[in-house]
Amino acid sequence: MSELIDKLNETVKFIQNKCTQKPNIGIVLGSGLGNLATEIVVEREIPYAEIPHFPVSTVAGHSGKLLFGKLNGVAVLAMSGRFHFYEGYTPAQVVYPIRVMKLLGIQTLLLSNAAGSVNPDYKVGDLVIINDHISFFTENPLLGKNEESIGVRFPDMSEPYDKKLIASAREIGEKYSYQLKEGVYTGVTGPTFETRAEYKLIKVVGGDVVGMSTVQETIAAVHAGMKVFAISVVTDLGIRESDDIITHEEVLQAAKAAEPKLTQLFKELVLTL
Repeated sequence: MSELIDKLNETVKFIQNKCTQKPNIGIVLGSGLGNLATEIVVEREIPYAEIPHFPVSTVAGHSGKLLFGKLNGVAVLAMSGRFHFYEGYTPAQVVYPIRVMKLLGIQTLLLSNAAGSVNPDYKVGDLVIINDHISFFTENPLLGKNEESIGVRFPDMSEPYDKKLIASAREIGEKYSYQLKEGVYTGVTGPTFETRAEYKLIKVVGGDVVGMSTVQETIAAVHAGMKVFAISVVTDLGIRESDDIITHEEVLQAAKAAEPKLTQLFKELVLTL
């Protein structure tokens, strides 16, 4: 076995010794969205710092805990805090928890993030279902020797975000009269927010929202055969006429304001799986 597989097996064994629950739904809570964790009836909580080979969150808004429990009565495994390439982690480290989730039995991955909008029809606080992504501005986590036991060398990415999950989310949105948007997420490395010229470029190539996460996680999940649903909270407007600057604090505040809708959406979505 490879060094990666050895490490994954060691991590999985540690987690399984801590918790016997076997959910098939995984959730990654993004910037300012960690309070969704309060809706989970937690049966076991494991700090990242205790887990062998796990990275540790270094960003405000990411608490850094693995949560086993039930959301709306459905067994889930949630990451309260994710890892980013801009923190200095390699792409393989960023997606390491996603691969651990797969080996723990996760079949469906629900992702959330805070994102900037380049679509003039979006406003701060909007929820945007991601139906596709552009990954050219980030490093692919599958570079290097392929682990055949995880997935194929050249995974198909024609439908990275599951259409049935998107349809279910839209039905939930209609039920609660949420004005859900749908669009293309553009992944960038960060940690700088984009320049005005970069926002214009992203808009030209077909992006609707832009952020510093999710893409690498999705690639790893699809590679491992998992179904993925992802949604962005619009926390700032990249295409804007004013000279306002963007701060991380404002991003967290905007994400928190949109959190009740996102929480309800996730609570309902897990019931469809």
